[in-house]
Amino acid sequence: MEPLEIFIVETAEPSEAKAYESIMKDVISELAFVRTIGRIKVRIRPEDSLFMMAIILRRGLPPVKAKEISETEIDRPGSKVLITVTDEKTIPQFLEKLWAQFGRANVIQPQRNLIEVISDDLKAAEDSIGDIIVDDPEKSLRERLADMAIRSTPEGFRIRYHSLDNGRFIFVASEDTMQQEWIDEARVMLEELTGDDVNGSSA
Repeated sequence: MEPLEIFIVETAEPSEAKAYESIMKDVISELAFVRTIGRIKVRIRPEDSLFMMAIILRRGLPPVKAKEISETEIDRPGSKVLITVTDEKTIPQFLEKLWAQFGRANVIQPQRNLIEVISDDLKAAEDSIGDIIVDDPEKSLRERLADMAIRSTPEGFRIRYHSLDNGRFIFVASEDTMQQEWIDEARVMLEELTGDDVNGSSA
């Protein structure tokens, strides 16, 4: 497993910290987060039925726009915009976005990598197509990070909160009613991770 920049597990029992660190390394590896996560800090307080996690990702994941994975040209005689898709794996979600914007009847796929969009205003259609967000990696990443956190959480901690913003993730879980002070504490943990003087064990 590629070393994380920072990997800290805080709990009252050092043996428990090592056990959780081992469990989390396995989960991180299994879910292919090895190259994604840069810094991680976990705090476990069994006496409060509390599990908290803060993560800094190695790099941001901006939305992917259509103009980044396709090329367009106007076919005026045919009253349509021709789209050549250069990244095949994005085609299904790209088609869904085009259907939503132009209607299924106006979107034709004569070839795997070629999509035609019929429009009365070709220039406006071409411009708007380029700005379509085809894929939002942060949305899917949020779900995968939550899955990773849940797998690492002690059994029975079913009350959960998580958020991902600009590559910064926090997760709080408990057996009891969620408290705002716990969420605030997790945010402080996140801020501590952003500093260069963070102390803790590196994995």
